[in-house]
Amino acid sequence: MKRIFSMFALVGALSFGALGFAGLGHAEEAMPEAAPAATAEAAPAAEVAAPAEAAAPAEAAPAEAAATPTPDKGDTAWMLIATALVTLMTIPGLALFYGGMVRSKNMLSVLMQVFVIFSLLGVLWALYGYSVAFTEGNAFFGGLSKAFLSGITPESVAATWSKGVVIPEYVYVVFQLTFAAITPALIIGAFAERIKFSAVLLFMILWFTFSYLPLAHMVWYWAGPDAYTSADAGAAAGATAGWLFQKGALDFAGGTVVHINAGIAGLVGALMLGKRLGYGKEALHPHSMTLTMVGAAMLWVGWFGFNAGSNLEANGLTAMVFLNTMLATGAATMSWVLVEWFGKSKPSMLGAASGAVAGLVAITPACGFVGPMGAIVIGLLVSPLCYYFVAKVKYMLGYDDALDVFGVHAIGGIFGAMATGVFASPALGGTSWYDYVANAPAEFDMGAQLIAQGWAVGTSIVWSAVVAFIAFKIVDIVIGLRVTEEAEREGLDTTDHGERAYNY
Repeated sequence: MKRIFSMFALVGALSFGALGFAGLGHAEEAMPEAAPAATAEAAPAAEVAAPAEAAAPAEAAPAEAAATPTPDKGDTAWMLIATALVTLMTIPGLALFYGGMVRSKNMLSVLMQVFVIFSLLGVLWALYGYSVAFTEGNAFFGGLSKAFLSGITPESVAATWSKGVVIPEYVYVVFQLTFAAITPALIIGAFAERIKFSAVLLFMILWFTFSYLPLAHMVWYWAGPDAYTSADAGAAAGATAGWLFQKGALDFAGGTVVHINAGIAGLVGALMLGKRLGYGKEALHPHSMTLTMVGAAMLWVGWFGFNAGSNLEANGLTAMVFLNTMLATGAATMSWVLVEWFGKSKPSMLGAASGAVAGLVAITPACGFVGPMGAIVIGLLVSPLCYYFVAKVKYMLGYDDALDVFGVHAIGGIFGAMATGVFASPALGGTSWYDYVANAPAEFDMGAQLIAQGWAVGTSIVWSAVVAFIAFKIVDIVIGLRVTEEAEREGLDTTDHGERAYNY
């Protein structure tokens, strides 16, 4: 019990530390926002694409036609490819990555949990998730004006990060669907091998509705760049944005919404379910590092869609994000391998895979705001920090985060979010953020930006922890969280699903 209280104290220290740091001052005005259909991540500081001039007809188009942007086929094709890449991150990437790390008797249960969570939440996203996350409501929740995708047609468009550039709204819906579906699936690694399948599904519905959707709205909802025609128009548009967006928090692809959110929920779940039988007394080794490596490789490749796709169009910034993702991940892999090599005398495949994921997590919020050298530094620094939590803190405090969801995703996400506030500085090769009223890069204030990042980190920690705790309590009361001791010893493949991953 003391260890559980110690862990809640750790979570509290992380969150209130971030909020306390944020409370030292007020962040700069949030980035200007844009057209109502546009709902995405924190505005990158790349050049804003001017409306296309190429391929103009022989005679100038009427002014009214020029004022109505139409989707570019190249942007649309890229976003569909990015969506497919993010889907592959989950099924089969995450499923294999997690599945290889559990014991063989629980392999199928992990595959089932990831596969069904992705399916379930994809449907919920269309029913109400997209509307709650990406329509105007208040600073914390969107509305239900687009529930059941009401009013969206093949002709509907969503804004990008450039004035006058749009993509089909259906493309934006399905791209964000993949984010909403992978985030809850990340959580299951923390309490793998001991939770009921029915409990997983009920918890995911509650957590998705009351944690993922509000945080997505708080961080990523804005009116889009075309709403920023003047200072007054920008102020009016900014007032409709999500709470953390208004505070100026930068999160390009999900360091807060995805990784801190999932990592904290995983820790709460691990504490509330308790340790696996035999934890600390017998070896609970991964059953297939081969599958884990294959899964990690698929995550790495799919992450290019996750990060570079978050730019919402195909341009030079997309290429920079792609490069940053590659460099940070490579640097983090080498950093983890070296730390483990010096600490344990032998570098492991599990360590290399964990380092790669830590790098991917840390660069996620920063990838559109930092330069390539900043990405390398972020990758080099995140792995030793995550390694310390995975190899030291977990055992010192005695919690059983089975697949290190907290140590890699929450800690990596926190570091990445705060590092964004440093390395986004143009003085360090970053891009700052874009002032859509002035149509020029904004002046960067590192202190103010770190305060804004602190607000985002602290809010994500507290919000996710509270929602996860309540959701787990509800599930425990309604159907119970943990399988029986007999079922846990036999393995969840047969007791929950009546099948085995391997028949030999």
